[in-house]
Amino acid sequence: MHDYFIEAKLECGIALVGSEVKSLRHGHAQLQEAYVSVEKGRLILHGCHIDPYKQAAIVYNHVPRRERFLLAHQREIRKLQGELEQKGTTLIPLAIYFKGGRAKVEIGVAKGKQQFDKRQTIKKKEADRELRRVQSFRR
Repeated sequence: MHDYFIEAKLECGIALVGSEVKSLRHGHAQLQEAYVSVEKGRLILHGCHIDPYKQAAIVYNHVPRRERFLLAHQREIRKLQGELEQKGTTLIPLAIYFKGGRAKVEIGVAKGKQQFDKRQTIKKKEADRELRRVQSFRR
């Protein structure tokens, strides 16, 4: 979030295999270097690392950093594709979670921040933190 302005958000389903679901339920997923691309009218999640599930047999376990398909309606994919045509925008995963027993990924259309934008964000966070500290001291 520190490096991007999030312009729009979308919740998508994610196609997983059994051992990935088990590992995800235990919270063993990382989205640090992950990004989403649109290829042949499909959303694909790249770079998401889901640890192998320890209790699964080696034969049935999954590859930790494989490409995973995201599930969304075609009209949503076309809309995202149109927004990606603007210079400096990309799709990044913001969160991965379970909703109603199904794995979901929240993706955002992000525009990169310049260095001065990052400094302004840091200053704003520090000012908010200082304000909260002073208010809690008064109580």
